[in-house]
Formats: sequence, C-alpha cells, structure tokens
Amino acid sequence: MMAVLLLLALGAVWEAYAQFSGIEDIVLPAPSAVLAALYDDRALLWSNFTVTAGEIGLGMLVALVLGLACAVAIHFSSALRRALYPLLIGSQTIPIVLVAPLLVAWWGFGLMPKLAIVALVCFFPIVVPTLDALDRVDADLRKLMRTFGASRWQTFRMVEAPAALPGVLTGAKLSVAVAAIAAVLAELAGSDAGLGNLMLKAIPQYETARAFAAVLILSVFAVTLFGLLALVERRLLPWARQSRGSAP
Repeated sequence: MMAVLLLLALGAVWEAYAQFSGIEDIVLPAPSAVLAALYDDRALLWSNFTVTAGEIGLGMLVALVLGLACAVAIHFSSALRRALYPLLIGSQTIPIVLVAPLLVAWWGFGLMPKLAIVALVCFFPIVVPTLDALDRVDADLRKLMRTFGASRWQTFRMVEAPAALPGVLTGAKLSVAVAAIAAVLAELAGSDAGLGNLMLKAIPQYETARAFAAVLILSVFAVTLFGLLALVERRLLPWARQSRGSAP
C-alpha cells in the first residue's frame, strides 16, 4: 500500500512539474499524456511488447541454463574457478553498446542477437549468487554425507543443489530488471519490432509520450516477473525465507 501511495505522490509531482514548469512535452510529457498514449496506441504497444517479452523470457532461460551449468562446473573444479571466474568478472566490463552492433552484423535483425545480449547481461547475476550459495553449504553436512559413503555427485544432488536454490532464485530476480534493459539495447542496435524499436522511432516523430508509455510497460512487466519469482520462492522455499528473517 505504501508503495502505491508513494507512486501516486511521485506521479502528482511529475504532473505538476510538467504542467507548470514550462518544459516542452517532447522533452518530458506529463503522466496524463503518457497514460493517454498508453490507451491510444495500445494495439501498437501490445504488438511490440510481445516481441520484447519473448526476447526477455527466452534470453533469461538461456542465461539460467548456461549460468547454472557454469556455476556447477566451477563449483566442482578449482582449476575452472581460477581460469573462468576472472573472465566472468571481466566480461561484465564490456559495454553492451559495443557488442550489440557486432552481433547484429553476424546474425542480422532476427531473434539470435537479442537472445545473446539478454543472456550475456543476465548470465553473471545468475552465476554469482548460485556459486555463493553452493560455497556456503555447511561443511558438516558434506562430512556427514562422506561418512555415509555418498559420492561427490550424490552429495551435490542431495545436499548442495537444494541449498543452492535460494541463490538461483536470487540471481533470477536480479536478472529481471537488467534483462529488460538489455532487450531494449539489443533492439536499438538493430531490429524491426519490439519496444526498443518503437522508442527509437517515436523520439524523432515527437511522440515522446509513446516512448514513455513503452518504458512504463517494460517497468510493469519487470516488476510483475520479480513478483512472480518472489512468489515461487515463498511457495517452494519457505525455509530459506524464514532463515533470512531470523538472521541477526
């Protein structure tokens, strides 16, 4: 409730500023103009939203699969940890605005470059919390499994993997917001559809309210995904939530 009230207050301040400050609509449209564009251009916005939502969903799925595989491989091999971890950190310093045009040049304006960019951006936020959760598993539990004669894989399957699930979901939640940004950047680099493409065309046409409406849709979509992941976490891992709540 407090979040809604705060949002309404910020909207009122924004509306007043846009109406009475003298700023041009093409620079900063009022919230009322954005909502009007959201309704008037609903068909156009929806058709482009489905494209961007598909890119975000598939890109996050690719990042999740590759991120989990990488985290498990690094967890099992200290040699891989020493070799790959610095490269993973270094990969996050590469500006996406430099990579995106190259991927478009290789693969064209289709789905592939968008998936690659979203996956690249979401990969690191998934790997790090997952690997951290795997490393935090109680050493006594590992010793207990060895005492019972469990193999390394059995220990991972029965003890470490369940313990890593909160880290996986944390990484997925972190990836939601950056996935939306990555999808838009990918579309700005080269596309014929999507909300990023719509924003790129709206600004020169002085349809700034339409561009803001596209941003609003992306924000609502990201918040919805985050909320769904939080709900999954509460349903599947209530013990993880309770342990965080009881932590000093």
